[in-house]
Amino acid sequence: MKLAVRSNVSLQPFNSFGVDVLAQRFAEAGTDDQVRQAVAYANDQQLPLLVLGGGSNLLLTRNVEALVLRITSRGVRILQDDGERVLIEAQAGEPWHPFVQTTLNQGFAGLENLSLIPGTVGAAPMQNIGAYGVELKDVFAGLTALDRHSGELREFALADCDFAYRDSLFKREAGRWIILRVRFALTRTAELHLDYGPVRQRLAEQGIATPTAVDVSEAICSIRREKLPDPTQLGNAGSFFKNPLVPAKLAQRLRAAYPDLVAYPQANGQVKLAAGWLIERAGWKGYREGDAGVHRLQALVLVNYGGASGLELLALAQRIQADIAERFAVSLEIEPNVL
Repeated sequence: MKLAVRSNVSLQPFNSFGVDVLAQRFAEAGTDDQVRQAVAYANDQQLPLLVLGGGSNLLLTRNVEALVLRITSRGVRILQDDGERVLIEAQAGEPWHPFVQTTLNQGFAGLENLSLIPGTVGAAPMQNIGAYGVELKDVFAGLTALDRHSGELREFALADCDFAYRDSLFKREAGRWIILRVRFALTRTAELHLDYGPVRQRLAEQGIATPTAVDVSEAICSIRREKLPDPTQLGNAGSFFKNPLVPAKLAQRLRAAYPDLVAYPQANGQVKLAAGWLIERAGWKGYREGDAGVHRLQALVLVNYGGASGLELLALAQRIQADIAERFAVSLEIEPNVL
């Protein structure tokens, strides 16, 4: 099927902040061939190419003078199943949370801690999404991507992706790789990750002593719904700042001044601080300026109350960064991609 390209299309429905900017050109690709057509079109028209998944990890600050390509491919299939271990592949356009639910409904464990994360399957490796002690790399089994430089398909194993905290080869080489399909190694016997206190506490409150993967997923969904606003009701991109990694000496100094500091020692000797705690302690929780604000229940989330521009949201984020650096000597890094 031939790719349909439109001009001057509003991207407001296609980014979870609900920021209203225009794409000079816009198309949707549901097949590998349509992705190739989009690459060829962008090259012929000498336009940059911006690939969109769910638009849930993106802050748009201006009109996009490019071909914006939204990946809409669908499909999930089991590649291998030995009765215990399962290799499952999903197309890049599959919405992430429904895909997680599909695996759980089939009795496959591994993705439960990553429940209710917005976005698409194809965008997940870009950011090496993670939550509640699990990252995508922990269940990753491979992916297929189109190399825009050569026009060839390439298969990536775990070691090829160079995954790090909220980072990957694909993020660092943004614009080169278009992820088409992702594969996951799941199991029928759950090895549950319950290290984060809120999860154990929620399961205990529900009277669940021996949880299943589905129980963990449901607990995490309930926690996330309480803390994080629904993007369809209030524009946001989830966690706006990464949890900073700091030297142990700095963490010790901060704990001496703030005994309730939320911090997690890391294997490399650094300490991961809770960015939300820092922002809340600095008094930003619930702050609002015009239609740009900080969520009243979760200080880590910036929100668009309706009419905020991307520049207004970015300016608020930069004010928060400067304040946290001055108060705590900690640098906060923005998690969404800022265009």
